[in-house]
Amino acid sequence: MNAPDQTPASSTAEPAGVNAQAVTDWLTDRVDRLDPPLSFAPIAGGHSNLTFTVSDAAGRRWVLRRPPLGQVLATAHDMGREHRIISALASTDVPVAPVVGLCSDETVNGAPFYVMEFVDGTVVRDLNDATAMSVDQRDAAGRSLIDVLARIHAVDPEDVGLGDLARHDGYIERQLKRWNRQFEASRTRDLPIMEQVHADLCAAIPEQGPATIVHGDYRLDNCMLGPDGSILAVLDWELCTLGDPLADLGLLLVYWAEPGEDGSLAVTPATGIEGFPTRAQLVERYGAATGRDTSAIDFYVAFGYWKLACIIEGVFSRYAGGSMGDRNAQEYSGFGDTVVMLAEAARAATNRL
Repeated sequence: MNAPDQTPASSTAEPAGVNAQAVTDWLTDRVDRLDPPLSFAPIAGGHSNLTFTVSDAAGRRWVLRRPPLGQVLATAHDMGREHRIISALASTDVPVAPVVGLCSDETVNGAPFYVMEFVDGTVVRDLNDATAMSVDQRDAAGRSLIDVLARIHAVDPEDVGLGDLARHDGYIERQLKRWNRQFEASRTRDLPIMEQVHADLCAAIPEQGPATIVHGDYRLDNCMLGPDGSILAVLDWELCTLGDPLADLGLLLVYWAEPGEDGSLAVTPATGIEGFPTRAQLVERYGAATGRDTSAIDFYVAFGYWKLACIIEGVFSRYAGGSMGDRNAQEYSGFGDTVVMLAEAARAATNRL
């Protein structure tokens, strides 16, 4: 398998967002046998937080995570919180990158950051990446993805010091309120279907069992795979909270394409080729691994589609309003169309309840 997202997007001694000398001094105090000078390169495919590969002259590598440039709401990209979660999970059987340390002193690098050990593996983001895998590797990736999700949900938050990470009750209710507020604040047009789906979801919320750790964005391309296809590390914990574990499974199914689908509604269309399990097989494996009742999974799939539609409507409104630069109508109209498609998929899922 190839490893596109372990290859720096570009290489430079000091990319925007990194004070090379200050970070070198900070890391020297925490890493044995550091061999400067260090080089820093942004890793492609990141999300809102910035991620850099850090390499020393001897070829040793680490990963640095920091908030976006110009971020003014520190709580939206809380490095301390993300560092805390990964550090807590290090003592469990959930695969995460080992943490080197957290720097909360903004004078060092302009914003808080933390550094992890480099995990040498593969991130599968598209069909090209998936095609480079064997059928057996794809099958192993799908099975490992569910097995690791089951391990995440089996961790007792109290046992690892995360019991106070968030409220334990009413997760779906709070999520519906939060994302509906965001949707209403960003909408630029009438979308009755979004309002109807929101109402249907509010009227059909399943009873939540004991709260578990919820990753919040669990999908294939947020995991690092080993040579056999199994997961070496789960990445991007910035949305992690406590709540209903089935929300993770529902969102994973939203991201999951099956053979014959074009992947237009899936964030990870790579899974639509031979070897990857079907959605039904993922659900069956999760139920067997956890003992949880998955009969209401269509609710969580509907919620996942609706939540993603809320997020993309925000992107669409920013493009349409010109805040993303000089774009013509064709460049941003696709986002608006996707919101409607996602809402329709959400309604189809609620109709199965």
